[in-house]
Formats: sequence, C-alpha cells, structure tokens
Amino acid sequence: MECTDQMGRRVALHHPPQRIVSLVPSQTELLYDLQAGNRVAGQTQFCIHPRHAWKKATKVGGTKKLTLEKIAGLQPDLIIGNKEENEQSQIEWLSARFPVWMSDIYNLPDALDMIQGVGLITGCGEKAEQLVQEIEAAFAGLAEMPERTALYLIWRNPWMAAGRKTFIHDMLQRAGFQNALPYPESRYPALTPEEMADLNPGVILLSSEPYPFREKHIQELQTLIPGAAICLADGEMFSWYGSRLLKAPEYFRDLRNQIQS
Repeated sequence: MECTDQMGRRVALHHPPQRIVSLVPSQTELLYDLQAGNRVAGQTQFCIHPRHAWKKATKVGGTKKLTLEKIAGLQPDLIIGNKEENEQSQIEWLSARFPVWMSDIYNLPDALDMIQGVGLITGCGEKAEQLVQEIEAAFAGLAEMPERTALYLIWRNPWMAAGRKTFIHDMLQRAGFQNALPYPESRYPALTPEEMADLNPGVILLSSEPYPFREKHIQELQTLIPGAAICLADGEMFSWYGSRLLKAPEYFRDLRNQIQS
C-alpha cells in the first residue's frame, strides 16, 4: 500500500501494519481508541493515555529526543510522527529505514484529516470515520459566545504564549476566545511582563502542559494584569488533536462558564 501523509510525502507500507511506533501522545491515544492499540510496539514517555497502556508500554524516549536505536530494534512496519512535535533530523533518520507517516496540524479540519488518514493506513477506516463524525457533531453543538481576548501561556522564564499559527489558536477561537497575540507568524513567542501588560488580555489561560503552572502563578499575573480573569487550563483539551477532541467542546463550555461566573 502506498499513501500520502500530511506533509505530502509518499509512504509505502504493508497493510495493515502490525508493529506501530507512535511518536506523538495524541496520536498514540487515537490508535488505542481506533482499537489498534494491540499493534503499538513502542511509544514515547509522554504518551500517557490510555494510562493502563502507558504503564506497560515500551518507551522510546521523548518526542524531541527519541532513542533511535531502540526504535530500530523494534523493527516497526509503521512509524507515526508529527512535523511540530518531532525533530526533523531524527525523522529523516527513521524515514531512511522504516515507513514514516507524518501529520502537520494547524486547525480542526487538519486534525480530522489526520484521524481519517491514520484510520486508513491502519485498517481502521470505518472506526475513524465514525469518530470524525462524532467530533464534528460535538463542536457543532458548541454555542457561540461573545469573544473575549485571551492570552494562552505555555511557559514561564521566559513567559511564552501560543501564537496564531498554532492548533491552540484554532481551539481558542472555537472555545470563544480571541487570541490576544497580534503577531501572525510567531508560533510561540517569548513575552516580557511589560509586553503582556500592554496586551491587556481579558482572560489569561495557564496551560497544564508543557509547564506545570500553579496557583502561585495566577497570583503573580493578577498583580501584573489586575483586570484579567486568570485560570488554569487543561492543556490536553487545547493541544491534543486526536480522539481527545471528542471531549474538548464540553470542557470549553465548562471553562467559559467558570470564567463568566
């Protein structure tokens, strides 16, 4: 079987693959939800869902620091990665030896296309199509609300925020927020406290990943931007683009109610 991934690369593989290595947490969870989990031969240490699988899974390093020799030793007949989450040089090394299917995701349609693509190459196309329809229906039921400007922070020292050319940006909009960052090309710009104060966002969302924001950071930012509504946000709901999307609309609805109350 030959297919094209989301980066336009032609990928030849045996169908359906029996030894899959997944290099992206949200796509690993997707494989299990498509009932292909018994074919996952390896996954990263950050592929924490489903939890029961993570405990016994063969770990192949982190998304940015893969253990290439360990992956090679697993003799995968399919590797699934992502342009943003994995390092190009490591993907090139793996692609020279094994079939590697890459995703490239900036918005919900990209994510749904990825789900369909993974379903196709794993022989789970019918389950993937059903999941896509359920996700589309869940997002269609998310009522519109007046937009409030929001700054979505992902890091501290330096402060870093999700820019407009990210999947998080698309989720912010669907959740009813206008990204406070005006920069069209910067993906995750670093910001000084003065720059954040000048943006004067109505809402500040502190992501649970990759930085472990806590209540003390809310207090710090409240002093800097006293007019903002500040709360901790579930990073998985804003940045995981696999089957977890099915849970995102309800979370966004609850988050909006929390901020409005």
